[in-house]
Amino acid sequence: MDPISKLESIGFTTYESKVYLALLAEYPSTGYQLSKKAGIPRSMVYEALGRLHARGAVLRTEEGRATLYRPIPPDTLLDRYEQEQHHLIDSLRESLRKRYNAIEEDHLWSLTGRSAITLYALGLIQTAGAELMLVINDADLATLLEQLVECNRRGASLHLLLTGSSSLEPKSFPQPGRVQVAHHPSLESELQKLTDLLVIVADGRKCLIGNVESTSAAGTEDEMTATVTNNRNLVYIVRQFVWMELFTQKLHGRLGHELIAQLSSADRKIFGNIFPLD
Repeated sequence: MDPISKLESIGFTTYESKVYLALLAEYPSTGYQLSKKAGIPRSMVYEALGRLHARGAVLRTEEGRATLYRPIPPDTLLDRYEQEQHHLIDSLRESLRKRYNAIEEDHLWSLTGRSAITLYALGLIQTAGAELMLVINDADLATLLEQLVECNRRGASLHLLLTGSSSLEPKSFPQPGRVQVAHHPSLESELQKLTDLLVIVADGRKCLIGNVESTSAAGTEDEMTATVTNNRNLVYIVRQFVWMELFTQKLHGRLGHELIAQLSSADRKIFGNIFPLD
């Protein structure tokens, strides 16, 4: 996105953006000089300068019969905009909370798009009080890790089944005694199609199940979709799925070579990812 579009996204008009950018390059300048530098009509320059001055984005002074302008430094301008946006969002958050009537229901809702799903996942983590159970890949772990650490700091227990190559350990968390981490065998993850899966169960009451699916015949475009629900029965099944996967990985660590040798060749191939077989 070019600078003009970015300035427009925070409320500048196109002419205001061009004038402010021209001032950054060379100041002090008159309206006439800015008209030439910015490539916009003189009448529009003075109108844009008037609005920029009113919003505190430029300074002006009278020198003889000329009016000179200079820009507010970018950091100063953007810091003020950032503060104003934070204040606006905080005020809006409080207003919307008063209107929101949270109810318990058991519908299955769908979400599409990684950003929307990530925001919902963050919300589940931030509101979890006692327990979080997750099946999570490397990409989603990198995105959600900071909030997971904060959730554990608040006292929640975390049960993480990692389907990627991350080397996360319980000691990485503020309360490691309340953290269980299991690393799912990579081959088994691929066979069970867990590598693109994100599962979150919060306090045994809410869950999210997200996955990446190909949206083109050639398989070149991927779209993330998710199902979220408070349905007690479905949440129970999903929680049991995560619990059993974690329990299975715990058993893996206790299996010796003699027991592994008694498994079928397909199972031995999976377990061989964890234990080198002769």
